[in-house]
Order: sequence, then C-alpha cells, then structure tokens
Amino acid sequence: MGADVKIVEPCNLYECELGDEVFVGPFVEIQRGVKVGAKSRIQSHSFICSLVDIGENCFIGHGVMFVNDLFKEGKPAGGDSTKYKETKIGNCVSIGSNATILPVEICDDVVIGAGSVVTKNIVKSGIYAGNPAQLIREL
Repeated sequence: MGADVKIVEPCNLYECELGDEVFVGPFVEIQRGVKVGAKSRIQSHSFICSLVDIGENCFIGHGVMFVNDLFKEGKPAGGDSTKYKETKIGNCVSIGSNATILPVEICDDVVIGAGSVVTKNIVKSGIYAGNPAQLIREL
C-alpha cells in the first residue's frame, strides 16, 4: 500500500497493490494481483477481479464490475485461472457507475459512460457509451 491511501470499511482487499493517495470506498472488492495506480478513486460497491491493472488518476464509479472470465466454453471457468483474461486500464480513465468492463485494454484519457459495457479494446481517447460501448466523441 502506498502513502496516504484511504479505505472506507467494510471492503475486501486480497493481496492487491494500491498506489499513493488511492481512495477505496465501502463495499468494494479488489482481488489478488490487482494494481491500482496513484491518485485513483474506486467508489462503493465496485468489483475488481484478478488480472486487472488500473493506471494513475483514474475514477471508477459506483457499482462498476470487471470481468476476467469470458465463458469461452459456454460455462464458467470453474476456478481454472488459466482461462482468465487480463484487463489494462490506462491513466486518466473515468468509468461511470454500473459499467461492466470485459477483458480489454483501454488507452489513456478515456471516459466510459454510466451503464456501458466495454467489450473491445479502446485505443483512441474519447467518450464511449452504450452496450456495446462505442465512441460518442473524441477528447
């Protein structure tokens, strides 16, 4: 854990890395191996599964869900972590409340609208929204 980290209980943190000045709200679960960059904020009721890397100065809204199991075989991986996929979130990314983030890469300077479902990599800065999330406008 970095310096000046604020964690509001209750929450579940399992062997994750939190950079300097990170804020974690109540009822958040962050699983093993997750990295959260400095000055990022994670709001209440969010779930960050293993294999997620969040950059610096990011905002994760209320109730955001990260997914690492794509049910490739038509069913859950059943705890077989070799079937899980990684998610990488760049710096200065804001993810609106109740968004769902599948295993993707999101570049720096992106805004994801509330309730959006990100199913593909985002390689261009901008505002994205919808299901599946699409570019609304460039930044």
